[in-house]
Amino acid sequence: MSAPPVWVNGRLLPADQAAVSAFDHGVVVGDGVFETMRVYRGTPFALRRHLDRLGHSAAGLGLALPGRSTLEGALAEVLAASGLAEARLRLTVTAGPAPLGSGRGPGPPTVIAAVAPLDPVPPTADVAVVPWPRNERAAVAGLKTTSYAENVVALARAAAAGAGEAVFANTRGELCEGTGTNVVVGVGGRLLTPPLSSGCLAGVTRALVLERCGVDEHVLPLSALAGADEAFLTSTTREVQPIATVDGHPLPLAPGPLTAAAQAVFAHLVAADLDP
Repeated sequence: MSAPPVWVNGRLLPADQAAVSAFDHGVVVGDGVFETMRVYRGTPFALRRHLDRLGHSAAGLGLALPGRSTLEGALAEVLAASGLAEARLRLTVTAGPAPLGSGRGPGPPTVIAAVAPLDPVPPTADVAVVPWPRNERAAVAGLKTTSYAENVVALARAAAAGAGEAVFANTRGELCEGTGTNVVVGVGGRLLTPPLSSGCLAGVTRALVLERCGVDEHVLPLSALAGADEAFLTSTTREVQPIATVDGHPLPLAPGPLTAAAQAVFAHLVAADLDP
């Protein structure tokens, strides 16, 4: 089966012909923002929240976005052309062509919408803590940018250790986040997750779990993860995924009762409301 077409700057193109300029600032220096959405029953989940976060990330980079109707139209067009009812949908906006180097060109931005089938998600996750900290004071802290080299290196290290996700501390030694996930720990009957001041991304699934599953924000030492009674990852594609092991050491419960309850609440939400 051939790959679905890709929407690039207003045109639907065959996947093997979809391309951007070699001088695109997203290619040259990773100057761009993106959102990944999960498609259920032919509809992107939490689209409003994802586009709100895209706008926040773009504002943090000083990057002008096309109008929301253009972005929504791109997503709808590429999804319809794919014929997929359950899928992974990604919207990427870069600063567009520019001179070689860090300085931006005059624009306009490059907009790409792409869709792909979902990869299977294991019922539990093994995670590895990596030695490189997230900088909670960085200029791009909390922004979802296309500069993902740090995550690539961390995830490769985790994979070499037999894990499916890497977890970072921040520069203060506090629990922060995964490469593409937020982390929630269950301790003494409470669900706790690092606050945004830790430098973690404001995940869409994280926000929904905070609102609906009784999760509290709390500054946590990195050791809180390995010492938890139970823990889980949240992300668009993983939803609520129990953590089975941390650096090869099993957690007592995977899933524990708090995690199982959060999974049930999230599953009910998806069934009832695709734009919560």
